[in-house]
Amino acid sequence: MENLKGKVLNLNELVDYQEGAVVSREIIRRDTGTVTIFAFDKGQGLSEHTAPFDAMVQIIDGEAEITISGEKHVLEAGEMIIMPANEPHALYAREPYKMILTMIKS
Repeated sequence: MENLKGKVLNLNELVDYQEGAVVSREIIRRDTGTVTIFAFDKGQGLSEHTAPFDAMVQIIDGEAEITISGEKHVLEAGEMIIMPANEPHALYAREPYKMILTMIKS
C-alpha cells in the first residue's frame, strides 16, 4: 500500500468507477480498524452479511441503497450511516456511487 500520510487527497480521485464492478482501495489498516474507499457501478452491490464491528459509511458521490436489518435507507453524497455490529446489512448501487467505509474494531 502506498504511503498517503501527510498528503492532500481528492476523495473522488482515489478510486475510479469500472463498468459492472465494485472497486475498493484500502486507505488505512490498523489493528483497531480500517478505512476503505469503494466505487460501485450502477446495479452492483454487496449481498447481505454481518460484521463483528460497527462500520460507518460516508457517501461521497452518487446514490446508494443500504439495508440494515431489513430497513432500506437511500443515501446521497454528503450523507452517512452507521451500520451496527452483528446486524445484517447489504449495499446496492441505485446509481453509481463512491463511499468511504470506516470499520472500528475496538
